[in-house]
Amino acid sequence: MADIKYYDVILKPVITEKSMNAMTNKEYTFLVHTEATKSQIKDAVEKMFEGTKVERVNTMNLDGKKRRRGTTVGKTAKTKKAIVKLTEASKEIEIFEGL
Repeated sequence: MADIKYYDVILKPVITEKSMNAMTNKEYTFLVHTEATKSQIKDAVEKMFEGTKVERVNTMNLDGKKRRRGTTVGKTAKTKKAIVKLTEASKEIEIFEGL
């Protein structure tokens, strides 16, 4: 496994209707590095967003989709999603404000 720094763990937030509704319960969804563990994701969120305290992390490994280009069949890259639940006393993550 590669040595992953905390700033390489979180790639980008997931902005969907379901993830936006989960934000009312302080649950935030991110695309993360495919080799990141739950403890690395927890540390990355707490270091990148000041005042946050993570209660739990749920992860999902997503296989790539099949894509065709003429007769050639290929697959897109694998991805990993993480749903991060913050504690009640934690501050909210500010990148989602105003959405």
